[in-house]
Amino acid sequence: MNPDAALLVLISCPPDAAEALAAALVEARLAACVNVLPGLRSVYRWQDAVERADESLLIAKTTAARYAALEAGVRQRHPYELPEVVAVDIAAGLPAYLQWLVAAVR
Repeated sequence: MNPDAALLVLISCPPDAAEALAAALVEARLAACVNVLPGLRSVYRWQDAVERADESLLIAKTTAARYAALEAGVRQRHPYELPEVVAVDIAAGLPAYLQWLVAAVR
């Protein structure tokens, strides 16, 4: 994969941890930008039980070259034992925005 390939990384977390995690990722240049979407309600299976949790969704923009470091940064700072960290390729976008994204995480 091209190291400058742009990615969206979805990260769910408790609302009280969302802002700090988003800021830490941007400050460390692991993400160019992180959107914090409050009001998420998650229903999931964990240790053989169906759980429900109020969460925030973080949408981080990074590159393939920075993904491993971003994942490590999330694992280090996230309060969950097994955080959701899912990357999706950005197939297309405004060229100037994508150039900014790449420069912001270098």
